[in-house]
Amino acid sequence: MDNKGIVGFTGAFRKSVVDIPEGSKVVFTGSADVCTPFIELLSYSIRDKGFDMVYVPNADTTEARKIKKQENIGISVVDEMADPEDPAVVVVLGGLAMPKFGCPPEDVVDMIHKISEETPRIIGVCFMGIFKKSGWDKKIPFDTIIDTNMETNVE
Repeated sequence: MDNKGIVGFTGAFRKSVVDIPEGSKVVFTGSADVCTPFIELLSYSIRDKGFDMVYVPNADTTEARKIKKQENIGISVVDEMADPEDPAVVVVLGGLAMPKFGCPPEDVVDMIHKISEETPRIIGVCFMGIFKKSGWDKKIPFDTIIDTNMETNVE
């Protein structure tokens, strides 16, 4: 499936959770700082689904935070602890696969086992093929990988 621009990126993500029941928990994990804005953008795209959304920075469940609407700001990760247990979906951001910003894929797999009795849907969201380049696509049992390419022009 080819999608262009931000709408294509967020639309592909929205389609990947279309069958998840309202009220389900969606846990995002990514690199602190680097992935957080993308997690907020993806959360915005599913804001009307009634999901309980949680951010686990660096696959460290002791740092889990709520994602919720902030008046006059938008959907944001907030400084309020959250319970990441029993998610219907775990969304893994590609920043974790980057050597400078990430962690070993085993940390993500361990996090998923720690918070889930049953295997949740695992969605990878990355840019520029980082999951394949790093071999994470062979180490994490992704149900779906959304891979976006970026192109920048400066005039």
